[in-house]
Amino acid sequence: MIEAALAFTAACYGLALLLDLWRIVLGPHAADRILALDTMVINVIALLVLYGVWRGTAIYFEAAMLVAMVGFVSTVAYCRFLLRGDIIE
Repeated sequence: MIEAALAFTAACYGLALLLDLWRIVLGPHAADRILALDTMVINVIALLVLYGVWRGTAIYFEAAMLVAMVGFVSTVAYCRFLLRGDIIE
């Protein structure tokens, strides 16, 4: 039963990744693209955790933490570039 729930959830998050990619490509503004990229990072984190549960190993949870940290830093850098035009002063 848990395998069916994991497969359904992974399919839903996969669809969400495709919709995020669609928003990145066709986003009318740069802020929409940044928000879609941040949402894509969250969906990748969820997929990594689901895969870790399915495989029964903890290494994917550590990978999810690394992706979360890199995603946060990249979102802050993109927003700072959008607001100021320069990342490093």
